[in-house]
Amino acid sequence: MNANLSRLLRAVFVVAALLVPLFFASGYQLFQLTLVVAYALSVLGKNLVTGFGGQVSLGQGAFYAVGAYTAAILMEHFDVPYWATIPVAAVTTGMVGLALGLPALRLGGLYLALVTFSMAVSVPQLLKYKLFEDWTGGVQGIVLLKPDAPFGLDLNPDQWLYLFSFVVGAALFLAANNLVRSRIGLAMRAIRDQPLAAEAMGVELARYKTLTFGVGALFAGVGGALGAIAVGFVSPDSFTIALSLTLFVGMVIGGASSISGAIYGAVFIVFMPNLAEEISKAVPGAIFGAILILFMFFAPGGIASLLEAQLRRLRAAR
Repeated sequence: MNANLSRLLRAVFVVAALLVPLFFASGYQLFQLTLVVAYALSVLGKNLVTGFGGQVSLGQGAFYAVGAYTAAILMEHFDVPYWATIPVAAVTTGMVGLALGLPALRLGGLYLALVTFSMAVSVPQLLKYKLFEDWTGGVQGIVLLKPDAPFGLDLNPDQWLYLFSFVVGAALFLAANNLVRSRIGLAMRAIRDQPLAAEAMGVELARYKTLTFGVGALFAGVGGALGAIAVGFVSPDSFTIALSLTLFVGMVIGGASSISGAIYGAVFIVFMPNLAEEISKAVPGAIFGAILILFMFFAPGGIASLLEAQLRRLRAAR
């Protein structure tokens, strides 16, 4: 009964999260929520790599940029429909992640973090490079048109993009949840907790480390593609190292070893800077830092772990 009630409540929450903003939010609010979906997918990929796989990566923003530019180039230069760019961006960033996963076989800890950090620093510079300027638009970037709703649906572009992003995001979150509950997920956690013991039990470290990077990059690429379509513009300066650090903050705030934590982290990094600016327009950065410290003090395991602890207390009180 409790399990059925839990499933029912989750279904109600999903339906409410889809329908309430779709018909009661303004265009700008829908745009923000679409970005929440895009960032949530990127944070989710980071959770899989770091929280479940135990590999420290600071290059998630680079994968986000690869996905965004893949979608933008296909739409601008090849007239590919926006929806068809999503799987291409997923495959492209997944392949890049698999390639980057090869150094992860020999590196770990701070050394791996440094390699991924260097990737996050170099990708914006490569996007400006003259050799690729005809494709990427150089420093000017690429301007995209927001798609209209298909099939004659009575939805404006912001409503349709939120609906489209929500469906894509829900499908990938479900896939990630199934992944971490599968044998692959068990292998990932075993490598994170006790790599030597996992290898002794027959877990192929090389295979699963590389696979984890590929999957994590794939999620970030889809998020980047959705973000590019929603914003309608891509440029190298939109994907600096600050983006990778922002996604890292989202992972920590939401909860690194949690699927739902990616959503909480994305909500934090999209809405909290605006809240900090409303509190103080003079020093919004200081306010944001103070809020971040408070979150880490009261929820060191992330928002997801804090909510789970409260739910356990409520169940125990019954």
